[in-house]
Amino acid sequence: MSVYTSLCSSVLFPLHERLKHHDSVAVRKRLEEQERWPREKLEQWRVNKLRQFLLEVNERVPYYRDLFKRLDFHPHALKSIADLQALPLNDKASMRAAGEGLKAEGAQNLSRYNTGGSSGEPLIFYIGKGRKSHDVGAKWRVTRWWGVDIGDPEIVVWGSPIELGAQDRVRMVRDAVLRTELLPAFEMSEANLDRFVETIRVKRPTMLFGYPSSLSLIAAHARKKGIRLDAQGIKVVFVTSERLYDEQRATITQVFGARVANGYGARDAGFIAHQCPAGGMHLQAEDIIVEIVGPDGQVLPPGQAGEIVVTHTATADFPFIRYRTGDVAVMSAPDEVCGCGRSLPMLKEIQGRTTDFVLAADGTIMHGLALIYTVRDVPGVERFKIIQHSLDHTEVLLVTNPQFSEAGAARIVADYKARLGAGVQVSLTQVDEIPREASGKFRYVVSKVQAGAPRA
Repeated sequence: MSVYTSLCSSVLFPLHERLKHHDSVAVRKRLEEQERWPREKLEQWRVNKLRQFLLEVNERVPYYRDLFKRLDFHPHALKSIADLQALPLNDKASMRAAGEGLKAEGAQNLSRYNTGGSSGEPLIFYIGKGRKSHDVGAKWRVTRWWGVDIGDPEIVVWGSPIELGAQDRVRMVRDAVLRTELLPAFEMSEANLDRFVETIRVKRPTMLFGYPSSLSLIAAHARKKGIRLDAQGIKVVFVTSERLYDEQRATITQVFGARVANGYGARDAGFIAHQCPAGGMHLQAEDIIVEIVGPDGQVLPPGQAGEIVVTHTATADFPFIRYRTGDVAVMSAPDEVCGCGRSLPMLKEIQGRTTDFVLAADGTIMHGLALIYTVRDVPGVERFKIIQHSLDHTEVLLVTNPQFSEAGAARIVADYKARLGAGVQVSLTQVDEIPREASGKFRYVVSKVQAGAPRA
C-alpha cells in the first residue's frame, strides 16, 4: 500500500465519513473481525441481531406494529432465523401499498431513493445514516479482500442517475482526493470507447469498477484496436449490478490482465454478497438474512434455484423484511467451506433476474443463456438484446457488421423455434444502437411473460 493510499484509507476517508455522521469505519472493523468467527458464534450473533432488529421495528414502525399484532408475532420469542418465515414476503407492490407506514417514528435525515423500474415497478424508499454506514463499511471490507483500498487509483464505469447527477463541487473534490474517476456507462459510442480506453491507458488505475457489460465492451474495443491494457498495473476489476457471464469474465481478465471480482447487491436490498480471491461468493451475513424461495413462497433447501429474499437488519428506519429481489440464485450447502477461511455462508450460483428466464410455448422454463449462446456465435453480430414479448413472439434486436448474413439470420430463427416452439414468431430487428436501462445497466434478455421464480 502506498503512503498516499494509507493516508486516504486511515485518515482522509474516515474524516469524510465522520463529518457525514456515518459509522462506516466501525462497521468495517467489526465485519473484518466477525468474518472468521466460528459458524456457531456467527449464527448466534445473527439470531440476536435479528431479534433486536424486529423488536425495534415493532416499537417504531407503524406498518409492522400493526402486522405483528394481526399475526400474533412476538419478536422477543424469536429463537432462530427460520422463525422469520412466520412473516409474509414483501415486494415492491406491497411496500408501495404500505407507504409512509414503513417509516420509523423518530427517524431523521432519511434520503429518498427509487429503484430503476426496469421491471415496470419502481419503488420509492428511504435510507438513513445507519443503513448507509453499513453498506459503505461492507463494501470497504470486501475491497480490502483483494489487496486494494480506498485511495488507490480507481476508474468507475457507471450509469446511475444518482451518481451522475451528483457531481457537485464537493463530490468532485472528494473524488479527486480519493483518486476516483467516473466514466458514464450510458455513452458507449465508438468515440467514447476510444476515450475510455485512452483514459485507462493514461491514468493507470489500480482497480476498475462497473457493469460487466460496460467493462467487457471496453475490453473488447481495446482488443479490436490492438491496444494492450494488461500492463497498466490493474490488480482487480470489480463488477456488479448485472449478471456476469463467463465470456465477459474471460474478456475482462485477458485484456486488463487482472482478476474479476463479482459483487451482488441493489440500492434497495443492500450490499448482499461478494466474491473473495478464493472464489467464494460470500453473503454479508452478519447483518443481512438471505432466503431462497420457490414459486410458492416456501424456503428451498441449499442446492435448489429460487428467488433471493432479503432482510436487512442494519437499521429499522425504513425496514426491508423478507423483500423479494426478483433475482434467482442457489445457496451453497451449510457445511461448504471456502478456501479463504472465512466462515460467511455463500451463494453457489447467481443465475440472474426472474425476467432473465424465458418460457417456451409448452411451459418449459429455461435460462436466457439458451438463446444467448446462439446469437452470440453468429458471425457479424456485434451487440444484441432478446425480448420475449409473449409466448407467441420473441424479438431479437441486432447491431451487426457486414459479416452478418441471411444464413446467420436463418440460424437464429431456426434455433429459437427449436427451443421455444415451432409456432413462435421470431423477428429480427437490425438497429444502430441498443439502449440501456434507465439505470445504465444492460440486459441481454428481457421476458415479459415470465411468472414466478424457476426451480432447478
